[in-house]
Amino acid sequence: MTINQLLTRLAASFFALLAMMLIPNPAMAHCDGMDGPVVKAAQRALASGDVNLVLIWVQKKDIQEIRQAFERTLAVRKLGHAAQELADLYFFETLVRMHRAGEGEPYTGLKPAGRDLGPAISLADQVLTTGKADPLVKLITDETRNGLIERFEHALKAKNYATADVDAGRKYVQAYVEFIHYAERAYEAGTQDAVGHFSAGSQHTAEKHDK
Repeated sequence: MTINQLLTRLAASFFALLAMMLIPNPAMAHCDGMDGPVVKAAQRALASGDVNLVLIWVQKKDIQEIRQAFERTLAVRKLGHAAQELADLYFFETLVRMHRAGEGEPYTGLKPAGRDLGPAISLADQVLTTGKADPLVKLITDETRNGLIERFEHALKAKNYATADVDAGRKYVQAYVEFIHYAERAYEAGTQDAVGHFSAGSQHTAEKHDK
């Protein structure tokens, strides 16, 4: 099988890195950052007095608690600048904590702005603003293709070992396993729904049925 044939069969893996980035976890998530979308929504909500701007970030069962926290925050903000800063921080933490709980993830505190989250997350946010997904598709396609080719060529080279050389055989097995697992993860990530704040794939599936 040639490299091109292999890549054709694994075309779905073009979206592998994106799917991996979308799987929430403490290291990769950006919703707990001070410059993340949840805190930004909270800032807009407090400035405008519109709680609906943040209710979309929590589960339905948590809406009442967020409404109460929002009203308390608005009341305390009127007491002065220092009180406003403390009240805002309380609301940010409450909202992010409940959002993370909705993702099935622990709340580990608000993270500082300006963290390096890698290129995929920032570019994913960017293309939603520009309305053009091509730059993100290219990034993921290139990274996935390079990862597959590198592991394929390594395994193919290691495959030609003398049967008497057990150490070389073990190196081939290691290269083989890495290649197969990478291909499997890439395919699964490209074909399965990412775990998220709502039921996996529910909205996307509903939209497909509506068409």
